[in-house]
Amino acid sequence: MKIAMASDHAGFALKEEIKTYLQNQGHEVLDFGAHSEDACDLPDTVYPASLAVGEGKADRGIFVDGVGYGSAMIANKIYGVYAAVCQDPFCANLARSHSDTNVLCIGGKIIGSAIAMEIVKTWMTTEYLGDTEEKYRRRVGKVQAIAEKHLQKLG
Repeated sequence: MKIAMASDHAGFALKEEIKTYLQNQGHEVLDFGAHSEDACDLPDTVYPASLAVGEGKADRGIFVDGVGYGSAMIANKIYGVYAAVCQDPFCANLARSHSDTNVLCIGGKIIGSAIAMEIVKTWMTTEYLGDTEEKYRRRVGKVQAIAEKHLQKLG
């Protein structure tokens, strides 16, 4: 699977750790930065990574900033991107199984490495239940209808 990754300076170290894990699992990582702990602006990395997911150049995305919310706010502005902030494996499971998210956002300042890795493992291996349970397919469909109405498709 191709995974777009992005961070700011606050999420750089954790992004690098997650990237190594994903590569060791056989995934291809598209790293949009940051490439160091030097101060940078989150939109400069998350926006192009979000576009990669929205355009189908990446299957999923994992973004790491200070608390995760900045990345989610940016990512969810892009047509075809469904991002969730997850702070524990339970939320990661629900974000995939109930909501079919394709972008995971993590807060590098509030989540330690061990829990972050469990979140990533859970999110990456959890299947969407909408393929077998109509209620999830219906609910996600309503969210997609909102996107169709208000977001511009990528050309």
